[in-house]
Amino acid sequence: MKKLLLAAAIAGVATSAVAQDETKPFTMDGEFGLIVTTGNTETSSMTAGITAQQEFENWSNDYALEGLYKKETVPVDGVEVERTSAQKFFASAQGNYKLENPDHRLFVFSSYEDDRLSNFDYQATIAGGWSQKVWKTDKSAFEYSIGPGYSFSETQTGEDTSSFIVRGSLAYKWFISDTAKFTQTVSTEVGSENTKSRAESALTATISGSLSMKVSLRLDHNSDVNPGVENLDTETAVTLVYNFF
Repeated sequence: MKKLLLAAAIAGVATSAVAQDETKPFTMDGEFGLIVTTGNTETSSMTAGITAQQEFENWSNDYALEGLYKKETVPVDGVEVERTSAQKFFASAQGNYKLENPDHRLFVFSSYEDDRLSNFDYQATIAGGWSQKVWKTDKSAFEYSIGPGYSFSETQTGEDTSSFIVRGSLAYKWFISDTAKFTQTVSTEVGSENTKSRAESALTATISGSLSMKVSLRLDHNSDVNPGVENLDTETAVTLVYNFF
């Protein structure tokens, strides 16, 4: 009898712990990549990022931070000149309020981007609307959000290009195995002054424990830019990812 009571107590504690984790789990991943070349070509580039997710009883929150920096030495009129060829910072947060069906949600989204070598001095967005987890299985998961918002932006020449927008996004995950997954995210903000779109395709594989390797391709597109400025920026990266929680 004592053994049965002890087993029941242990099971009760374990069940309570699991229930608590399901109510308020928290995950955070950090990634970092560094490339340095010397000799005939001298460059150094660094990419880093943090993604986090909170799952509460009534809220599901997502956070992201991304940074990119690249420096290179190039010959100009026979003289070696050091220049910064990429300097970018991006941050976003989205809160999803769960309705009676927890897969049906109302979202609030905000973001800020500072890309020193792009057409814009800064770009910021705030939006809200409908979000839904369409499915989540052991093999895959898919969710989307769509709603109106407002984009705050200013070009490098000082022109105000802020406008009302409609923002849509989707996220797909394919769990290839216990140690590998493929993710695809796409977002677009359609406005009268500019349409801004972002996408990332990534393959992540576990190396050991909490450490993984990630191969990714990021696309960043603006429909309306000044002459001489490219509409599309791409970033291909191989990074190490560490799961903190």
